[in-house]
Amino acid sequence: MFYPKSALSPCCCSKEKVMPKPSFDFAKPLLSILFVVAVWQFAHASGLTNRNLFPGPWEVAVASIKLFTDGVLMKDLKTSVSRAAVGFSIGASLGILAGILTSRVSIVRLAIYPFFNILRPIPAIALVPIAIVWFGIGEESKYFVIAYTVFLAVWLATHHGMEHVPETYIRAARSLGAPLWREFIEVVVPAAAPHIFAGLRFGAALAFLSLVAAELTGSSAGIGYRLEEARQYFQVDRMFVGLIQLGLLGAMLDAFFVYAGKRIVHWEAA
Repeated sequence: MFYPKSALSPCCCSKEKVMPKPSFDFAKPLLSILFVVAVWQFAHASGLTNRNLFPGPWEVAVASIKLFTDGVLMKDLKTSVSRAAVGFSIGASLGILAGILTSRVSIVRLAIYPFFNILRPIPAIALVPIAIVWFGIGEESKYFVIAYTVFLAVWLATHHGMEHVPETYIRAARSLGAPLWREFIEVVVPAAAPHIFAGLRFGAALAFLSLVAAELTGSSAGIGYRLEEARQYFQVDRMFVGLIQLGLLGAMLDAFFVYAGKRIVHWEAA
Protein backbone atom coordinates (compact mmCIF):
# COMPACT_ATOMS: atom_id res chain seq x y z
CA MET A 1 0.00 0.00 0.00
CA PHE A 2 1.24 3.49 -0.83
CA TYR A 3 1.44 5.86 2.12
CA PRO A 4 3.13 9.21 1.54
CA LYS A 5 5.45 10.48 4.22
CA SER A 6 3.34 13.59 4.69
CA ALA A 7 0.45 11.40 5.74
CA LEU A 8 2.43 9.72 8.49
CA SER A 9 4.60 12.37 10.03
CA PRO A 10 3.00 14.60 12.71
CA CYS A 11 5.33 17.41 11.68
CA CYS A 12 3.40 17.85 8.46
CA CYS A 13 -0.17 18.98 8.02
CA SER A 14 -2.56 20.13 5.35
CA LYS A 15 -1.55 23.77 5.43
CA GLU A 16 1.95 24.74 4.49
CA LYS A 17 4.17 25.78 7.37
CA VAL A 18 7.21 27.92 6.95
CA MET A 19 10.24 27.00 9.00
CA PRO A 20 10.91 29.82 11.45
CA LYS A 21 14.15 31.67 11.19
CA PRO A 22 15.75 31.55 14.62
CA SER A 23 17.40 34.76 15.64
CA PHE A 24 19.20 35.87 18.74
CA ASP A 25 18.42 39.16 20.38
CA PHE A 26 21.70 40.10 22.03
CA ALA A 27 20.50 43.52 23.15
CA LYS A 28 18.32 42.32 26.03
CA PRO A 29 20.91 40.02 27.68
CA LEU A 30 23.59 42.68 27.23
CA LEU A 31 21.43 45.38 28.81
CA SER A 32 20.58 43.02 31.66
CA ILE A 33 24.26 42.27 32.30
CA LEU A 34 25.18 45.97 32.20
CA PHE A 35 22.40 46.77 34.65
CA VAL A 36 23.48 44.07 37.10
CA VAL A 37 27.14 45.14 36.86
CA ALA A 38 26.14 48.78 37.47
CA VAL A 39 24.11 47.86 40.56
CA TRP A 40 26.95 45.59 41.71
CA GLN A 41 29.51 48.38 41.33
CA PHE A 42 27.27 50.89 43.10
CA ALA A 43 26.71 48.54 46.04
CA HIS A 44 30.43 47.88 46.26
CA ALA A 45 31.52 51.52 45.96
CA SER A 46 28.92 52.79 48.43
CA GLY A 47 29.95 50.28 51.09
CA LEU A 48 26.65 48.43 51.14
CA THR A 49 28.51 45.14 50.91
CA ASN A 50 31.46 43.68 52.78
CA ARG A 51 34.39 44.10 50.39
CA ASN A 52 36.17 41.06 51.80
CA LEU A 53 33.18 38.83 51.16
CA PHE A 54 31.72 40.50 48.08
CA PRO A 55 34.38 41.95 45.75
CA GLY A 56 33.50 44.52 43.13
CA PRO A 57 33.46 44.03 39.35
CA TRP A 58 36.92 45.55 38.96
CA GLU A 59 38.51 43.16 41.48
CA VAL A 60 36.87 40.19 39.74
CA ALA A 61 38.05 41.45 36.34
CA VAL A 62 41.63 41.80 37.64
CA ALA A 63 41.50 38.28 39.09
CA SER A 64 40.23 36.86 35.79
CA ILE A 65 43.01 38.62 33.85
CA LYS A 66 45.59 37.26 36.29
CA LEU A 67 44.24 33.71 35.90
CA PHE A 68 44.22 34.12 32.12
CA THR A 69 47.79 35.41 31.87
CA ASP A 70 48.96 32.59 34.13
CA GLY A 71 47.34 30.08 31.79
CA VAL A 72 45.08 28.77 34.55
CA LEU A 73 41.79 30.13 33.21
CA MET A 74 41.97 28.43 29.82
CA LYS A 75 43.35 25.21 31.28
CA ASP A 76 40.45 24.96 33.72
CA LEU A 77 37.97 25.88 31.02
CA LYS A 78 39.21 23.24 28.59
CA THR A 79 39.34 20.57 31.31
CA SER A 80 35.83 21.25 32.58
CA VAL A 81 34.25 21.55 29.13
CA SER A 82 35.89 18.28 28.09
CA ARG A 83 34.60 16.48 31.18
CA ALA A 84 31.11 17.91 30.78
CA ALA A 85 31.02 17.01 27.07
CA VAL A 86 32.06 13.39 27.64
CA GLY A 87 29.71 12.91 30.59
CA PHE A 88 26.84 14.59 28.74
CA SER A 89 27.36 12.47 25.62
CA ILE A 90 27.34 9.23 27.61
CA GLY A 91 24.38 10.19 29.77
CA ALA A 92 22.29 11.59 26.91
CA SER A 93 22.88 8.59 24.64
CA LEU A 94 21.98 6.08 27.35
CA GLY A 95 19.07 8.23 28.50
CA ILE A 96 17.47 8.31 25.05
CA LEU A 97 17.97 4.56 24.63
CA ALA A 98 16.51 3.80 28.06
CA GLY A 99 13.59 6.17 27.43
CA ILE A 100 12.75 4.37 24.20
CA LEU A 101 12.85 0.98 25.93
CA THR A 102 10.81 1.95 29.00
CA SER A 103 8.17 3.68 26.90
CA ARG A 104 7.83 1.13 24.10
CA VAL A 105 8.65 -2.24 25.71
CA SER A 106 6.26 -3.25 28.48
CA ILE A 107 8.51 -5.77 30.21
CA VAL A 108 11.39 -3.27 30.35
CA ARG A 109 9.07 -0.61 31.77
CA LEU A 110 7.89 -2.98 34.49
CA ALA A 111 11.43 -4.07 35.31
CA ILE A 112 13.37 -0.80 35.54
CA TYR A 113 10.97 2.18 35.53
CA PRO A 114 10.37 1.98 39.31
CA PHE A 115 14.12 1.63 39.91
CA PHE A 116 14.90 4.74 37.87
CA ASN A 117 12.29 6.67 39.83
CA ILE A 118 14.10 5.70 43.04
CA LEU A 119 17.38 7.00 41.61
CA ARG A 120 15.97 10.38 40.55
CA PRO A 121 16.00 12.08 44.00
CA ILE A 122 19.66 11.12 44.65
CA PRO A 123 21.81 14.23 44.07
CA ALA A 124 25.03 14.01 42.09
CA ILE A 125 27.20 15.06 45.02
CA ALA A 126 25.98 12.04 47.00
CA LEU A 127 27.46 9.78 44.31
CA VAL A 128 30.96 11.25 44.46
CA PRO A 129 32.21 8.94 47.26
CA ILE A 130 30.87 5.78 45.61
CA ALA A 131 32.17 6.92 42.21
CA ILE A 132 35.67 7.29 43.67
CA VAL A 133 35.44 3.84 45.25
CA TRP A 134 34.31 2.28 41.98
CA PHE A 135 36.47 4.18 39.49
CA GLY A 136 39.22 5.86 41.51
CA ILE A 137 40.04 9.58 41.49
CA GLY A 138 40.70 9.70 37.75
CA GLU A 139 38.50 10.99 34.95
CA GLU A 140 36.19 7.96 34.95
CA SER A 141 34.61 8.86 38.30
CA LYS A 142 33.88 12.38 37.06
CA TYR A 143 32.35 11.09 33.82
CA PHE A 144 30.18 8.74 35.88
CA VAL A 145 28.78 11.48 38.13
CA ILE A 146 28.01 13.78 35.19
CA ALA A 147 26.56 11.00 33.03
CA TYR A 148 24.34 9.80 35.88
CA THR A 149 22.74 13.22 36.30
CA VAL A 150 22.23 13.77 32.57
CA PHE A 151 20.95 10.23 32.05
CA LEU A 152 18.03 10.57 34.45
CA ALA A 153 16.91 13.91 32.99
CA VAL A 154 17.07 12.74 29.37
CA TRP A 155 15.55 9.34 30.17
CA LEU A 156 12.51 10.88 31.86
CA ALA A 157 11.91 13.38 29.05
CA THR A 158 12.28 10.72 26.34
CA HIS A 159 10.04 8.29 28.19
CA HIS A 160 7.35 10.92 28.72
CA GLY A 161 7.49 12.12 25.12
CA MET A 162 7.22 8.67 23.57
CA GLU A 163 4.61 7.45 26.02
CA HIS A 164 2.29 10.38 25.27
CA VAL A 165 2.27 10.35 21.48
CA PRO A 166 -1.30 11.30 20.43
CA GLU A 167 -3.28 8.19 19.68
CA THR A 168 -4.69 9.80 16.53
CA TYR A 169 -1.19 9.81 15.02
CA ILE A 170 -0.76 6.11 15.71
CA ARG A 171 -4.19 5.22 14.32
CA ALA A 172 -3.59 7.27 11.19
CA ALA A 173 -0.27 5.53 10.50
CA ARG A 174 -1.72 2.07 11.06
CA SER A 175 -4.76 2.78 8.93
CA LEU A 176 -2.38 3.58 6.07
CA GLY A 177 -0.64 0.26 6.56
CA ALA A 178 2.63 1.61 7.91
CA PRO A 179 4.93 -1.07 9.33
CA LEU A 180 6.04 -0.73 12.96
CA TRP A 181 9.52 0.53 12.09
CA ARG A 182 8.13 3.32 9.92
CA GLU A 183 5.49 4.16 12.51
CA PHE A 184 8.27 4.56 15.05
CA ILE A 185 10.61 6.60 12.86
CA GLU A 186 8.08 8.87 11.18
CA VAL A 187 5.39 9.20 13.85
CA VAL A 188 6.67 8.40 17.33
CA VAL A 189 10.09 10.02 17.07
CA PRO A 190 8.91 13.34 15.55
CA ALA A 191 6.07 13.56 18.07
CA ALA A 192 8.44 12.91 20.97
CA ALA A 193 11.29 15.07 19.62
CA PRO A 194 10.25 18.29 21.43
CA HIS A 195 10.28 16.42 24.76
CA ILE A 196 13.66 14.85 23.96
CA PHE A 197 15.16 18.23 23.12
CA ALA A 198 13.76 19.68 26.33
CA GLY A 199 15.41 16.81 28.22
CA LEU A 200 18.72 17.42 26.45
CA ARG A 201 18.54 21.12 27.26
CA PHE A 202 17.83 20.40 30.93
CA GLY A 203 20.48 17.68 30.99
CA ALA A 204 23.08 20.11 29.65
CA ALA A 205 22.39 22.47 32.54
CA LEU A 206 22.62 19.61 35.02
CA ALA A 207 25.91 18.52 33.48
CA PHE A 208 27.60 21.69 34.73
CA LEU A 209 25.97 21.39 38.15
CA SER A 210 27.24 17.85 38.60
CA LEU A 211 30.59 18.86 37.06
CA VAL A 212 31.33 21.10 40.05
CA ALA A 213 30.47 18.30 42.46
CA ALA A 214 32.66 15.86 40.53
CA GLU A 215 35.65 18.22 40.48
CA LEU A 216 35.63 18.99 44.18
CA THR A 217 37.56 15.79 44.94
CA GLY A 218 40.53 14.21 43.21
CA SER A 219 41.12 16.99 40.69
CA SER A 220 44.12 19.13 39.84
CA ALA A 221 42.35 21.34 37.29
CA GLY A 222 38.86 22.43 36.38
CA ILE A 223 36.40 25.12 37.40
CA GLY A 224 35.09 23.13 40.37
CA TYR A 225 38.62 22.44 41.57
CA ARG A 226 39.54 26.12 41.26
CA LEU A 227 36.45 27.12 43.25
CA GLU A 228 37.44 24.79 46.07
CA GLU A 229 41.04 26.01 45.99
CA ALA A 230 39.86 29.62 46.14
CA ARG A 231 37.64 28.77 49.11
CA GLN A 232 40.57 27.25 51.00
CA TYR A 233 42.68 30.38 50.50
CA PHE A 234 39.72 32.78 50.93
CA GLN A 235 40.14 34.20 47.41
CA VAL A 236 36.58 35.36 46.91
CA ASP A 237 37.40 37.23 43.71
CA ARG A 238 38.57 33.97 42.13
CA MET A 239 35.38 32.26 43.32
CA PHE A 240 33.40 34.88 41.42
CA VAL A 241 35.50 34.23 38.30
CA GLY A 242 34.59 30.53 38.47
CA LEU A 243 30.91 31.27 39.01
CA ILE A 244 30.85 33.66 36.07
CA GLN A 245 32.54 31.03 33.89
CA LEU A 246 29.87 28.49 34.79
CA GLY A 247 27.10 31.01 34.15
CA LEU A 248 28.43 32.01 30.73
CA LEU A 249 29.00 28.40 29.68
CA GLY A 250 25.50 27.44 30.76
CA ALA A 251 23.92 30.41 29.00
CA MET A 252 25.77 29.71 25.73
CA LEU A 253 24.87 26.03 25.84
CA ASP A 254 21.24 26.82 26.55
CA ALA A 255 21.16 29.26 23.63
CA PHE A 256 22.62 26.55 21.41
CA PHE A 257 19.89 24.07 22.34
CA VAL A 258 17.18 26.67 21.81
CA TYR A 259 18.59 27.43 18.37
CA ALA A 260 19.06 23.76 17.46
CA GLY A 261 15.58 22.91 18.72
CA LYS A 262 13.97 25.56 16.53
CA ARG A 263 15.92 24.36 13.51
CA ILE A 264 15.45 20.62 13.97
CA VAL A 265 12.03 20.46 15.65
CA HIS A 266 10.69 23.32 13.54
CA TRP A 267 7.15 21.93 13.35
CA GLU A 268 6.77 22.41 17.12
CA ALA A 269 7.64 26.11 16.92
CA ALA A 270 5.62 26.73 13.77
